[in-house]
Amino acid sequence: MACQNGVVFEDFFPAMVDKLGAEGFMKELCNGFRLLMDGERGVITFQSLKRNSGLLGLQGMSDDEVRSMIKEGDLNGDGCLNEMEFCTLMFRLSPAMMESSVELLEEAFVTEDGDQM
Repeated sequence: MACQNGVVFEDFFPAMVDKLGAEGFMKELCNGFRLLMDGERGVITFQSLKRNSGLLGLQGMSDDEVRSMIKEGDLNGDGCLNEMEFCTLMFRLSPAMMESSVELLEEAFVTEDGDQM
């Protein structure tokens, strides 16, 4: 799969959901967010993404590519990504996840005893 900026990566998300289940997958996305975020601000900034892009296997990203990724996911216009914006961006970058996103989110919000949160 390719982003608008030409960065290519394989879509492993559907396989991760199959292996981890929806709740486990959402926890992994949250863990990924925490790896990339600026620890002081609690959001992913240009600097924190640039510094930690190697964790995604994207260490060769140009500054313009990093800015494009932030801009693509920045829904509230503050110039950085909060956890919800990051997860939304990850879903948008995965065509297979977009197709089944409603079911996955519903499954993730069902507690272990079957009650909805």
